Amino acid sequence: MSEKNVIHTKWMKRAIFLASLGKNTTSPNPRVGAVILDKNGSLISEGFHYKAGMPHAEAMAFNNLKKDAKGGSMYVNLEPCCHHGKTPPCVDKVISSGIKKVYVSIEDPDKRVAGKGIKLLKEAGIQVHLGLCKKESLDLNKAFIYKNITRKSYGVLKWAMSLDGRVALKNGKSKWITNKESRSRVHSFRAEFDAIIIGGNTLRKDNPLLTSRGKKTPEPLRVVFTKSLDLPSNANLWDCNEAKTLVIYDSSSANESYLPRIPKCVEVEKVSSDNPELIAEILARRGCNKVLWECGPKLATAAMRSNCIQEIITFIAPKVLGGENSMNPFGDFEFEEMHEIIKLSDFQVSLIGDDICVKSSFEN
Repeated sequence: MSEKNVIHTKWMKRAIFLASLGKNTTSPNPRVGAVILDKNGSLISEGFHYKAGMPHAEAMAFNNLKKDAKGGSMYVNLEPCCHHGKTPPCVDKVISSGIKKVYVSIEDPDKRVAGKGIKLLKEAGIQVHLGLCKKESLDLNKAFIYKNITRKSYGVLKWAMSLDGRVALKNGKSKWITNKESRSRVHSFRAEFDAIIIGGNTLRKDNPLLTSRGKKTPEPLRVVFTKSLDLPSNANLWDCNEAKTLVIYDSSSANESYLPRIPKCVEVEKVSSDNPELIAEILARRGCNKVLWECGPKLATAAMRSNCIQEIITFIAPKVLGGENSMNPFGDFEFEEMHEIIKLSDFQVSLIGDDICVKSSFEN
């Protein structure tokens, strides 16, 4: 790599780092950072997008300018926007600043932008360089990109199990398979998501709280998907002071006479079938880029079949539950040949006390 490319990479990586500072707060917007250099190549400002409705990264960088940016350059990990939303178009600010070069890592998949921002910059006589640190930028905003391309929230499935692959005893009891450190790590993981999804059976058996325990404000939206609507009248999720709760039910099978059991502070939506894709679509429309599925075997299997899961987080405890009828993480996928099985890649393995945490995604 030439000395010039090393310098460009350095500043783009700085923009990516700044973008990561908005890791848990930008949805439904992307994570974006911006760096501005003067015409001599010295840093004169930087910024990042923190939250929807607040200044975009480019705008923050211009607000923080230490000197005139005319003739200078900008590094930004995502194409500057060119549409009016809650904030003005960033492209207009870049053009009016007199900046001569803009280094963009990746294009914005949002149809309102999608190359139009870059086109406007070029038409204004600004040199645009696209593709620097592309892999890192794609990884940083993979959930935002996925949602904009598919119109579904990016899904991560989490479960905890024993060494022999059981998530609960045959009577359904599972507290606690993993250690305290792992359970605390789950609370931290939840802070990375916009919503957490469980099924009605998990609500009835476990009565979970489904919060980050204060690690994110506001807390992720708590979502219950039910085919029957036969939900308990008293549940931790009905306390909307802790976090917002949404119940989604299958209108083709649910008994709507149970609806009065659900408190008025809880939102309710109905869907036409039990296809989990409908949940992912509803949550995407609500601005959820990334959602965590903490559901039982039936819903987990259905979500996998419907391509609602893009990553998996598994906690494995050094315990043996045994029993043919003990609960597994999934139901029967009905595979008959080995080439049909689900293959995973990009493994990240870590030890949490005596538990093992494995993160993985699907092979392309």
